[in-house]
Amino acid sequence: MRMRDLNQPAKLPQVNITVRAKSETPTRLKVQSGKFKMIIDEPEAMGGTDLGPSPIQVLLMSLAGCLGVTGHAIARQKGLKLNDLRIEIKGNMNPCNFMGCSFDERAGFQEINVVVNPKFEAATPEQIADWLEETEKRCPVTDNIKTGTHINVKVK
Repeated sequence: MRMRDLNQPAKLPQVNITVRAKSETPTRLKVQSGKFKMIIDEPEAMGGTDLGPSPIQVLLMSLAGCLGVTGHAIARQKGLKLNDLRIEIKGNMNPCNFMGCSFDERAGFQEINVVVNPKFEAATPEQIADWLEETEKRCPVTDNIKTGTHINVKVK
């Protein structure tokens, strides 16, 4: 029996994710995916009760989480020792489209800026640059945000 090289990813089956949400108020939803539950809400300034992160905060949190997991996997695959990884993400958006006060700009982020602060053991600047490029390219959340995945929305 041949052992799989741990530095090479295995061929994996298609992943299907289901998220279910139920409105508790006009701004607050109880959301569940698998065994995980959370509240998504708007801040008080946007009419919410601030009992959980806003949908756009969750999006940026997802981006940070995905970049972190992807970055660690790629470091491992490249034989790099990544001792620590810190990520800061800032998104700029005008809430007027969402709130209905102006439609001059798109509803989403105008720009998302990501700063990663990796602590590698004995990695060259070239290895770090290669790691970052591959991390960005292989991160599924980055891909979904940058590529514009087709979304089908319908009434049941």
